[in-house]
Amino acid sequence: MKPPNVLATRHYASRVAWLLLACSLFIFPSLSYAAAGPLDLTLTLTGISSVVIFVLAYALVMTEELLHMRKSKPVLVAAGLIWALVAWVYVQAGMPEEAQTAFRETLLEYAELLLFLLVAMTYINAMEERRVFDALRSWLVRKGFSYRSLFWITGVMAFGISAIANNMTTAMLMCAVVLKVAEGDKKFIGLCCVNVVVASNAGGAFSPFGDITTLMVWQAGQVPFEGFFALLVPAVVNFMVPAVIMNFFIANRQPAALQENVWLKRGARRIIVLFLITVAISVLCHSILYLPPAMGMMFGLGLLQFFGYYLRRSLPRSLERKRERYSRRGDWKKLEQLGSVVPFDIFSRIARSEWDTLLFFYGVVMCVGGLGFMGYLSLLSETLYGNWNPVWANVVLGLISAVVDNIPVMFAVLSMAPDMSEGNWLLVTLTAGVGGSLLSMGSAAGVALMGQARGIYTFAVHLRWMPAILLGYAASIVTHLWINASMF
Repeated sequence: MKPPNVLATRHYASRVAWLLLACSLFIFPSLSYAAAGPLDLTLTLTGISSVVIFVLAYALVMTEELLHMRKSKPVLVAAGLIWALVAWVYVQAGMPEEAQTAFRETLLEYAELLLFLLVAMTYINAMEERRVFDALRSWLVRKGFSYRSLFWITGVMAFGISAIANNMTTAMLMCAVVLKVAEGDKKFIGLCCVNVVVASNAGGAFSPFGDITTLMVWQAGQVPFEGFFALLVPAVVNFMVPAVIMNFFIANRQPAALQENVWLKRGARRIIVLFLITVAISVLCHSILYLPPAMGMMFGLGLLQFFGYYLRRSLPRSLERKRERYSRRGDWKKLEQLGSVVPFDIFSRIARSEWDTLLFFYGVVMCVGGLGFMGYLSLLSETLYGNWNPVWANVVLGLISAVVDNIPVMFAVLSMAPDMSEGNWLLVTLTAGVGGSLLSMGSAAGVALMGQARGIYTFAVHLRWMPAILLGYAASIVTHLWINASMF
């Protein structure tokens, strides 16, 4: 007989899978990505087959915890099948170049995301190797913070930092802290990861630099720079409602005490500074030079490589100075620790990146890109904004962004340029930004944390808190409609 929690997980996963399947078959607009191609395939056998393939792959990803199968496997296969179907149709129509160009454009989108993620993961791995998070854990424990305090500290920090930095990077940083502070406590780590994902997505919704979708709306001229700050209170509500509910399920106890004094390895603080510089350069590249953020991140990786080279070259001199200093002090413990010092290796940090997550991103981006090229994105825009009230259309778009990446969804809205008030443009910015919190795979932050805390923060863990997150989603919309009523 299956354990109750396994049965419950299977029940939830299968129920969501069937819901997705039903939506896909009968409400085609819910799956889309890139600009539509010259052939409308939405009502053809090719289009329907592709949607079914994608939904089945998604269903397998949802049951990762039960099947113990890496989430990248099904989406990689699905991506290949979908684009093969697209290419076959266009070859038969005598337009193979159209499909090839669309594939390359979608691949470019993924390449930018891959490089961005790779650098972020490398920096986090480097800081972990230099014991930054061990030291932070030691400091937090010595301060006497309880689990509840740590839950709120990491959540508030994620909310605040994501307003100026990428929400995915912010979430990964906070997750690294939680993994160290609550090492071994899977329930608390999973709960904190859910909170961090919600907080990161909410924090990025009220700042032009907090999320790519807000940046897109700002650059399109639909909302002025200062106009986004009207979403601050709704964003806070979106974060606070589920956080308050989850707070009651946290045991008010202390983390396990540390038995040793944690000391930072050489260069740790400078790597932190380099990481902050890298994030700043990435933001400036995008906002001032209009270059992809990945360029700034790769520049930062180059800086880290140069610093790693310096650490390796100067290691013998550094060890010699420390041996002399510790010998004079008679600090035999630290002298013993010097014997285990390993030179910093940047490529070992790159190798430790979560490749399953990176490949999963490829599968999702390419799958949804193929579906968008078939015409589902255009159908989505026309259906919602052509026949619905803009408020309801924007609310539904937020729910869709829990399944489909919010960037192509926002691109579709901006391309259609519906005649909406500033309040409605802010509403779609809010819903597209925070709607991804409903599912662990609904945002880049959630997917990244599924890889970082593999086996602890899973689709099923996040799904258990979906009602609370949905309540926060609804509350933030009501708050926006209330306090910003004059904008509609």
